[in-house]
Amino acid sequence: MTASPADALAALAQEVSQEIVTDILALVRQETSSYDLPGLAAGLDLLRELTVHRLGQPDHEHRYPGGECGECGDILTLTYTGSGPGHVALVGHYDTVWPTGTLAGWEHPAPSTDGRPRLSGPGIFDMKTGLAQGIWALKLARESGAPVPTVTFLFNGDEEIGSLSSRPVIEDVAKKADVTLVLEPTAHGSVKTARKGAGIFKVTATGVESHAGLAPQDGASAIIALSEFVIAAAAVAAPEKGTTVNTGLFKGGSGTNVVAGHATASIDIRVTSQAEQDRVDAEFDAIKVSDARVDIEIVRDWNRPPMTLNAASAALLDLAREVAREQGRDLTDTAVGGASDANFVAALGLPVLCGMGAVGDCAHAQGEFIYPDTVPAQTALVAGLLGRLAEPLRS
Repeated sequence: MTASPADALAALAQEVSQEIVTDILALVRQETSSYDLPGLAAGLDLLRELTVHRLGQPDHEHRYPGGECGECGDILTLTYTGSGPGHVALVGHYDTVWPTGTLAGWEHPAPSTDGRPRLSGPGIFDMKTGLAQGIWALKLARESGAPVPTVTFLFNGDEEIGSLSSRPVIEDVAKKADVTLVLEPTAHGSVKTARKGAGIFKVTATGVESHAGLAPQDGASAIIALSEFVIAAAAVAAPEKGTTVNTGLFKGGSGTNVVAGHATASIDIRVTSQAEQDRVDAEFDAIKVSDARVDIEIVRDWNRPPMTLNAASAALLDLAREVAREQGRDLTDTAVGGASDANFVAALGLPVLCGMGAVGDCAHAQGEFIYPDTVPAQTALVAGLLGRLAEPLRS
């Protein structure tokens, strides 16, 4: 009996699963902290090398400098012309939240209670597995013999710090493609069709310095004032509405014997609606500190709008579910609190699916991991979807 196209694609993915894992681990071994420009450059060079090794030289290539934000990795686009009229953007970031040197002291997670093997490493789940799977998905789609769309890979080096330099490139690439698939990790196997909007606020307190022992009364502590501010800011959160407020960075002062004249905090804010964004802005403006001599300045960066399932994306989700069913699985979707580059695409009203990458857990936490036994199926899913998108999506 001749195997169906879906079964043949799944079999192809299973045959090369160890090679895919080898590429994943190669990417993980090259540390790419968002703040390590040499590491990011080496990581992007490796990612390009792996892509060309598996797919050949691209038909079009452009490397955009990431220096607009001061310390951002470059953005690379590689376009492979397809045999069908469709055009798909495969988007993923290669930067990670992990400082350079983390790999040497990495703590591997305990074995799973169900006996399933795990692979762990900084960035393996978020999102180097997705990058490797995306490359292999196009390779397998080509090898299946079916028509394939033109595919533009976009590798982003500053997603974890807000896509400060890459946003216009992402939006431009998405506008030129029929659909965008973002290779972020899944939510326990589900694709992500709704994400919160995200803001990064930098709050600066400017006080009055004085000698902490000789004249403490002459000083106005920026650290104390900013501490009051961030406690009040935390109270602005409304978990029941999906609004979260997290002060992740706090710095200040010049010495233990000096009343602090300067302090800064970086605050991460997530919202599900424009109304909540407006409320947060108003309540932050209303926060007062006890020492009027301390000046508080808030610099807002609402850098990712909320992502919802628009009509164009709903049609893409239906198609992905059809492909999954042909491959013998059900594909579910979910809403998550984290933001991604998919937020930008959805805000343009364009079709996008996020969470097409790894199955695992513990993003941004020691011990983040993937289940390697899911790599073939996830790769085959993207490959199968590419085959269906050889013709432009029709909603």
